Amino acid sequence: MPGFAAWVLTLKLQYTYCMAKKTGKKVVNRSGKKPASSTVSKSIDTATIKPKQANRTLPMRAKEANKLPSVWQLTKTSTNVIRNNKKLLFGITLVYGFLSLILVQGLASGTNVNSLESQFSKVFSGSLGSLASGASIFVLLLGNFGHSTSATAGPYELFLGLITSLAVIWALRRLSAGQQLRIRDAFYKGMFPIIPFVLVLLVIGIQLLPLLFGASIYSLVISNGIAVHLIEKFLWAVLFAALATTTFYMLTSSLFALYIVTLPDMTPVKALRSARDLVRGRRWPVFRKVVCLPFILIIGAAVIMVPIIVILTPLAQWVFFLLTMFALVAVHTYMYTLYAELLDE
Repeated sequence: MPGFAAWVLTLKLQYTYCMAKKTGKKVVNRSGKKPASSTVSKSIDTATIKPKQANRTLPMRAKEANKLPSVWQLTKTSTNVIRNNKKLLFGITLVYGFLSLILVQGLASGTNVNSLESQFSKVFSGSLGSLASGASIFVLLLGNFGHSTSATAGPYELFLGLITSLAVIWALRRLSAGQQLRIRDAFYKGMFPIIPFVLVLLVIGIQLLPLLFGASIYSLVISNGIAVHLIEKFLWAVLFAALATTTFYMLTSSLFALYIVTLPDMTPVKALRSARDLVRGRRWPVFRKVVCLPFILIIGAAVIMVPIIVILTPLAQWVFFLLTMFALVAVHTYMYTLYAELLDE
């Protein structure tokens, strides 16, 4: 019996020791001595403490992440970037415009500003009439923007926009690091991520399909009289709004993947995932700042173009062409500034 009792006690101690290893507790036997191999597992302690800490700090971090600069501050910062590096950025714009004149025939738009100005001067009179005439011509120029008389101009325009975008993004990243650049460096060294950049653009194109599909369906329903009553038009408008919201929700993050994918050793999938993580919890503030960009560009162009149309009519078409070329640089400068602000949060 004494041997049997000792055997049972040994089994009990072994069971207690095994259970202690699983739970991370220290084992103390009946004799008051601690086994040498019964220390607490630090990895278990870390695993149980960190999630609690993360849950306590998550609301505070989410609150701080939403403190993005206002649209005015972003516009001001972007303007300062352009002003401080005007030689490089305007040089890229001139190269883009020169190639566009040769390959895309950017001035071959069917809009004759001199003829339009003489026609509108018969309708509007006085100083206010001149401003109204200039604003009307500016709207017509915007409406004809992107329409080319050449059937082969589309692929050239897409290619030029692609390489210029890569050059501007590469230049903005180097300028933010305080490096001194030349115009040719942006075009020579900024082209290496062209394949990942194009793949991200393809994903963005796919994400635009809900918006295009919704717009086509809504236009078809309204123009053909399928939706007659107010409630029917409202329901179709709700469907279009839902599809457009889906597209805008995806684009809010995917647009920043264009800047992430230009980093070294970055794949399109990683860039899209990183962009999604970048805007998590703040899509609506980011969306507001992105959707304001077209209005900022149009207002800025109107401030420049309307006086030129009224006073220097022969130069209006050239100035408008240069502004359309510079719009690509302005868009990337604004978006890269917002991207940098998201990284700092």
